[in-house]
Amino acid sequence: MMPASRGQADLQPAGTLNVNHYATKKSVAESMLDVALLMANASQLKAVLEQGPEFKYYLTVIILIAASLFFQVLAGALFVNMARKNLNDVANQRKLDIMNNVATGLVFLTVFINIFITAFGVQKTGLYPKQ
Repeated sequence: MMPASRGQADLQPAGTLNVNHYATKKSVAESMLDVALLMANASQLKAVLEQGPEFKYYLTVIILIAASLFFQVLAGALFVNMARKNLNDVANQRKLDIMNNVATGLVFLTVFINIFITAFGVQKTGLYPKQ
């Protein structure tokens, strides 16, 4: 007779995959990508600020970069929080699923915003002397 409720561990042979370890590694990898995008946005912000208000899309790009940075910080906080929780604990699974869905949505929104940052992008960065 089969038990009424079967957990994730019951469906896998012993020793094949530690779901919690896998999820933690996934969260750490996502956090690293979030940091890389954060650094790219900081560089873009520096370039826009170097150009100053005479840049045609100055305010637009500043607002887009600020929104991107804000959503990245929120997603990063979610990733760190998710990595600290045990996915094997059934009590955490629903909360972790919701947090993962919210973090995924924030990452999608951040990527979407960064498409517009690139579209309105900075043509010059101050790295080259004016002629």
